[in-house]
Amino acid sequence: MKLTLKIAKVLVQLITGDSIPASSAKSKLIDDLVFENIIFRKGKHRKTLELINEKDLHIYLANQLQINDLNNYISALENTESSRGDFVKITTDSKNSKERAFKGFLVNSYHPIKAELNNEKLIINPSAGSFLFISDYESFKIPKNITIVGVENAQNFSQIRQQKYLFTHIKPLFISRYPQNQNKDFIKWINSISNDYLHFGDFDFAGIGIYLNEYKKKIIGKSSFFIPKNIATILDKYGNRKRFDIQKMNFNQEDVEDVEDKKLLGLVYLIILEKKGLDQEFFIGK
Repeated sequence: MKLTLKIAKVLVQLITGDSIPASSAKSKLIDDLVFENIIFRKGKHRKTLELINEKDLHIYLANQLQINDLNNYISALENTESSRGDFVKITTDSKNSKERAFKGFLVNSYHPIKAELNNEKLIINPSAGSFLFISDYESFKIPKNITIVGVENAQNFSQIRQQKYLFTHIKPLFISRYPQNQNKDFIKWINSISNDYLHFGDFDFAGIGIYLNEYKKKIIGKSSFFIPKNIATILDKYGNRKRFDIQKMNFNQEDVEDVEDKKLLGLVYLIILEKKGLDQEFFIGK
């Protein structure tokens, strides 16, 4: 995905607090930022765009596009005499392409898992405060009785030991959604093995949307969304009404109506009934 000069300038306007007509900023990047709950698309007919979280926007640009300074990026695009070296300083990518320094994904576990990598035995058992990065994922093998748990938020992934009580019914191997540009590698790997996939994300429209669009559509026949047994009580007591109000305009309920998973549909209707959403960080150390 490429950030054009036009959309880059739109992002700068949003950062300064401006509200932009959605019709003047149509792009896949804007759609992704709305989906990530970084930009809010407001209104039913004449929709406008507003920035929700500037910090998350800069993190997204750095992780997804290797753009560390938006203003310098714009200046480089406007200066036709900019050299490749100028772009290296701005995007950390000498070819300004989708090439990545690393391929693979992060894994974590709170109990030892016997695995195999490049035909050699590997014990996955990171010490507290550390993770394991699997680069040669094509040769990465794990026992068939292990359930792959995709963790949406970085904080939950880094503190997974404090959420052990949630997963006593399975033997889990945790995969981080971030850095998000590694997600395609994980999808290739999970589709090459027989293990089931369980998605652990936020309990709101954005979290469900991430699961449906990034995972369920691409992991055929073996994915599910993790829902705690007492989610109704928790959502009622600790859910966030503002989170629901922000996300409801961007949620496409038609995507969910086609889902055969009755438990997931139940969660959607519960969120609509309560008019609340819940961060998965709530479950850390509870």
